Amino acid sequence: MNKPIKAIILAAGKGKRLQQEGVDAPKVMRLAAGEPLLRHVLRALDFIPTEDVMLVLGYKKEQVLSAFPEYRWAEQAEQLGTGHAAMCGLKELGDYEGDVLVCAGDMPLLKKETYEALLAEHRAAGNACTVLTGTADIPSKGYGRILRDEAGNFLTVVEDKDCTGEQAEIKELNTATYCFDAAALREALQHVGNQNAQGEYYLTDVPAILMEEGKKVGICCRHLGLEIIGVNTPEQLAQVEEALVKG
Repeated sequence: MNKPIKAIILAAGKGKRLQQEGVDAPKVMRLAAGEPLLRHVLRALDFIPTEDVMLVLGYKKEQVLSAFPEYRWAEQAEQLGTGHAAMCGLKELGDYEGDVLVCAGDMPLLKKETYEALLAEHRAAGNACTVLTGTADIPSKGYGRILRDEAGNFLTVVEDKDCTGEQAEIKELNTATYCFDAAALREALQHVGNQNAQGEYYLTDVPAILMEEGKKVGICCRHLGLEIIGVNTPEQLAQVEEALVKG
């Protein structure tokens, strides 16, 4: 029998590059096609019961709670990275030991079938972690690259700013979307450090930690096209707005 599935949506960010005069809403509350970015994400995750979706909130959380009062939530009072955000959400799930999908609240174009394909691959392979990766006909600047070994197995994620010239040519990109065994994630997060320029705890470190522990990490790779866009700039907001209006 398949394990239960819950979701943790990382939605605590301010969206500094999106801030404009008179607009200071949390990033996930910025509108695209007349609805908050988070609404589009939640709609794609409607195969998971509302009570099993955890929102990780921070900046002006009251605005998000006012719009989505039916959802459970956890607070990330300090923005200490994606690993820290996932830890905040997982803590509120208590001793839950099923599967947990961890995704971003600012990716409104990811489709329901993409999330379902990730979950299906995770369960079929019996992974402790499955990373959603994708190819896309858009500039790859800002996206982590996926490194595989000679057999095609996952090795690690290299952040864009850390890529060598050769690695920058890799077309398989990280989506920052994962499916984890909750118990394995809980254990691995205890070993994530913040020895980096930003002093943050990165969720991207978790797959390598799991492999060091002898656990199975896999990949669900799809051609995602515009689905892969996360909204960090006014230009990206306009891009997803256009895509959503076109349907």
